[in-house]
Amino acid sequence: MNVSTLLLLIAALAVAGYYQGSSRAVTVAAPLGGVRRLPSLPAHYGAYVALMVLLPALAAVLLWSLASAPLIERLVLESLPASHAGADAGLLLNSIANLAAGGATGATDPVLASAAERMASLGQRSLLGMWTLAVACALLGGFYSWRRVRADFVARNVVERIFTRLLFACACVAVLTTIGILLSVVIESLRFFQMVSPVEFFFGLEWSPQIALRADQQGSSGRFGAVPLFTGTLLISAIALLVAVPVGLMSAIFLSEYASAKLRSRLKPLLEILAGIPTVVYGFFAALTVAPLVREFGTAIGLEASSESALAAGLVMGVMIIPFVSSLSDDILHAVPLSLRDGSLALGATRSETIKRVVIPAALPGIVGGVLLAASRAIGETMIVVMAAGLSARLSANPFESVTTVTVQIVTLLVGDQEFDSPKTLAAFALGLVLFVATLALNIFALHIVRKYREQYE
Repeated sequence: MNVSTLLLLIAALAVAGYYQGSSRAVTVAAPLGGVRRLPSLPAHYGAYVALMVLLPALAAVLLWSLASAPLIERLVLESLPASHAGADAGLLLNSIANLAAGGATGATDPVLASAAERMASLGQRSLLGMWTLAVACALLGGFYSWRRVRADFVARNVVERIFTRLLFACACVAVLTTIGILLSVVIESLRFFQMVSPVEFFFGLEWSPQIALRADQQGSSGRFGAVPLFTGTLLISAIALLVAVPVGLMSAIFLSEYASAKLRSRLKPLLEILAGIPTVVYGFFAALTVAPLVREFGTAIGLEASSESALAAGLVMGVMIIPFVSSLSDDILHAVPLSLRDGSLALGATRSETIKRVVIPAALPGIVGGVLLAASRAIGETMIVVMAAGLSARLSANPFESVTTVTVQIVTLLVGDQEFDSPKTLAAFALGLVLFVATLALNIFALHIVRKYREQYE
């Protein structure tokens, strides 16, 4: 008896409710001359009964799951003797939960073992209560809705209202999730800036977040100047965009304006395959093939090149994001009205002049969107940078040197078991907030460009 089985049972009851509702609608319509006399189709009545079975039961499962876990933990903690009252509650609950799940071996504390038995017993009772409540809600909802199936009941309107509210709830979940993510990042960032000066973070030139864990331990006090991270992110992203934007845009122009329909249908899927390759494969390619070539090229022209360089990461990242530019740009170029092309050609412009002066300006909002998507993809990439550019937080504009990015440092700071009360860990949230603000600025700029040219060509 588990939650998965309960969900399958609820789904089976909903299916049964659908057929019961449809059958009752047909039965009710028989004396009236058939289902055509009903204000809704039998399927609408069946859907109404199924929804009234499904939704209350799922709501009961969700609410019970949210309320039962904290209640069980509270009851278990209250049952512990005074000798364990001063211990950390989180560690105690973790130990008790491991014992209850059978994950602990060796000698155990009898008190914790007794608490684990109590937690397991309460969990079984809670699961039994969840089953009882969910099945009761499903049966009551099904019986109530089945009784409402009558000749004067317009089930279609009710079903449409239910689905409208469900869609609205889904939209609210998406919005609330975004707000929750933003608030969590902002709150943790404020905690970080209470420990580290914002001036040091935004204008400091040295990034070394290692700090001493205890007062009696020898270690660094930490340096949180994020300028090297910002510089590395901009350098690698700029190299990637210098590769992706010209190649992607020229590819889109060829596919849209010069290639035949048959050739376009073959080349475009092949080009879009690049977007489906895992980033770790690009990382291997960058580390094993491109990085050595970049180092040899730098040595050949008399420059000192590192085995891990921003140029290697940027070149491979640029190849990776070519489909983001080319596919979107091709679609928007293909959507430019043919009348604009014909009018330009009728006035004596050549094909290339028409593309340069008419088609591209008309499609510029979509092209900007593709470039923005590519820029966001480049800024957020981690695996290629780790494998080809390294982890060194070095302030340098030399593409042949090893650098790191903001996303790589976020991953590095949050690897392993972390206590979210030190500047080292909280620095990841501050870096995430900077990325959020930067992405927001890019979106505002792109929206400005889109609105400007949309007014001219619509």
